[in-house]
Amino acid sequence: MIRVIIADDHTVVRNGLRHILERTSDFEVVGEAARGTEVPQLVRELSPHVILLDLSMPGRNGLELIRQLRTDHPALRILVLTMHAEEQYVVRAFRAGAAGYLTKESAATELVEALRKVAAGGTYVSPAMAEKLALGLQEKPDAPHEGLSDRELEVFRRIVDGESLTQIAAALCVSAKTVSTYKMRLMEKLQLRSDAALVRYAIEARLFGDEDKL
Repeated sequence: MIRVIIADDHTVVRNGLRHILERTSDFEVVGEAARGTEVPQLVRELSPHVILLDLSMPGRNGLELIRQLRTDHPALRILVLTMHAEEQYVVRAFRAGAAGYLTKESAATELVEALRKVAAGGTYVSPAMAEKLALGLQEKPDAPHEGLSDRELEVFRRIVDGESLTQIAAALCVSAKTVSTYKMRLMEKLQLRSDAALVRYAIEARLFGDEDKL
């Protein structure tokens, strides 16, 4: 039996994933987490084989959490399940130590296959995403945003989504001053001077997948 923890801040999503897994005979959902800060202790207590991990939970940056989990529990297999289908998130997740990457819109049809492959020691990325990733990696020059840290990228995304520094600070469980520092650093790295310029950069680079909403 493959022991699974589901980590996602949306109750509806967790219930849906649990329902999918409970219809199979080889998975046991042993725990759930709604905040990134809950995950390390839950993993220590429950010793799962695989964790289904959302990248955007409150309290901890998902990429940082992957690194910590891989350091503390080398045998743990991590399958990222997220709304982010953009290339930079896929690449960063695998570099951090994820064994698989799946978008939430693909979960209904690909989740069981992905979990089985990851639990067996393999890696998983959907065919559509693999093609997109391969095309994006074909000898392109390094873009300025590739030099951002994981936390700077997260702050960048939230600024583009229209969140205030106070809202970002609350979501990341840090002070507004700390968020301001991250913002200053990312603007220096991108050589931009305003929020409008950040939004324009995100649209032109197609960074966060929501350009049509901006």
